[in-house]
Amino acid sequence: MVALGMLKPVEALISLFYPPICTICAADVGPSEYLCGDCNAKAARIVPPFCETCSEPFPGAITDGFTCANCGHRKLYFETAVAAYRSRGIVRRVIHDFKYNRQIHLRHVVAQWLADALDDVRLRGRRFDRLVPVPLHPARRRERGFNQADLLAELLSRRTSIPLQPVLQRIRYTKTQTAFDRAERMENLHNAFRLRKNATVQGYRVLLIDDVLTTGSTLSECARVLKVAGAVSVHAATAARA
Repeated sequence: MVALGMLKPVEALISLFYPPICTICAADVGPSEYLCGDCNAKAARIVPPFCETCSEPFPGAITDGFTCANCGHRKLYFETAVAAYRSRGIVRRVIHDFKYNRQIHLRHVVAQWLADALDDVRLRGRRFDRLVPVPLHPARRRERGFNQADLLAELLSRRTSIPLQPVLQRIRYTKTQTAFDRAERMENLHNAFRLRKNATVQGYRVLLIDDVLTTGSTLSECARVLKVAGAVSVHAATAARA
């Protein structure tokens, strides 16, 4: 347990009158923590076997890398999209509260899950020149008050020292992707993004950042725009896989 004297005075005062508690179960937690050990342990980690391209887990007994049906019959423009956790239970609840209930402090929890994705063998040791968050349309950003990918990429940039460069712009308002199948998602996103004026990714190795990966259609369309603009490679990292 951290002594109050070790904290900054304001933090010590706040922790005295408002002791930090777990977001899920209200158990006591340490300063600057948001989940207790028990709840954090319930986050569903993605383990092999899973699709090498989109991280979709497979319940069978495959021992070699494979490509799932979601990725096998279409053109994807990112090299790989890595997620460390399933969007189930606690993970889904935390991300939902962060995005839709304006619990902005939970970005720290989601960013840690995102950072865990960087330890995946598909990303570990790779050098990236820029972190690029997936953008929201201005109307949706005004509605939500923030872009969750921006906040996550900012925290990850601080952790990794990879420069953050929000070079993508969403120029077409699209219906929510949740009601669409794979083909409809791709059509819905066609020409929805562009590179910002005077931005450059020429020769860059880019790591795309978002909160949740579903079919990969959004990430793929962003990667396509980046590659057309001269990026030499585009990988993607998300906190969770739907």
